[in-house]
Amino acid sequence: MQPTMKFVMDTSKYWFKPSISREQAIELLRKEEPGAFIVRDSSSYRGSFGLALKVQEAPTPAQSRPGEDSSDLIRHFLIESSAKGVHLKGADEEPYFGSLSAFVCQHSIMALALPCKLIIPQKELGGGDGASDPSADGRASCLKKSAGCHALYLSSVSVETLSGALAVEKAISATLERDVLPTPTVVHFKVTEQGITLTDVQRKVFFRRHYPLATLRFCGMDPEQRKWQKYCKPSRIFGFVAKSQTESQENVCHLFAEYDTLQPASQVISLLLELLFPGQS
Repeated sequence: MQPTMKFVMDTSKYWFKPSISREQAIELLRKEEPGAFIVRDSSSYRGSFGLALKVQEAPTPAQSRPGEDSSDLIRHFLIESSAKGVHLKGADEEPYFGSLSAFVCQHSIMALALPCKLIIPQKELGGGDGASDPSADGRASCLKKSAGCHALYLSSVSVETLSGALAVEKAISATLERDVLPTPTVVHFKVTEQGITLTDVQRKVFFRRHYPLATLRFCGMDPEQRKWQKYCKPSRIFGFVAKSQTESQENVCHLFAEYDTLQPASQVISLLLELLFPGQS
């Protein structure tokens, strides 16, 4: 029976390990059957994902693709992110997929440009018992201090002296009422104790922006629960309010839409609210 999107998403905790290293991915896959795989955040290409895949035999140099690397029977591929979706780097014959789950689901049905089909895991890889993510403990403590996700940057709107949820609501209304809607761009959204850092994955609008914690006022989802239509797929809208960098008495609300259901905005919002309003969560 072919895997369904629901099955792929329900099992994502086994194959989506954003925080583990390349070496940890190799170790988890070393004793698995061909087709076993892990998707993680790429440490070399910010905003992209690394796909580690166990294969039947090591590739010849002619079989390697741009952006691919190999380690014995574990082959490594790069999954690039863009406003059009995610795409296997160097595989022009492959389509863009609306999410990582869609990418994994399709490649579990047919290999396409990969050397073999992906086999969806139904338990922890590497012989673990549910706590086999080698970085789980470290990540839990690290998540108290940092959190990140991919998001679609939509716009930045002056909200005068407003802050809080009302500022987010007003900025979204102003954006959706435009005659021409903004063209979204994929960013990596990272929250630390120092503030928010945005990295434009494709460097289309900007390279990197940092908003110090002292300049931040609020972060939250749209109170009216409106959605951004991302290629016919609705995505939840959220935003953060920061002091204007040009007008000292004004605030600016920066708006985003969730990029992938595997990386909801809730984690970055929760951490930021904890940092802004300690003891109130």
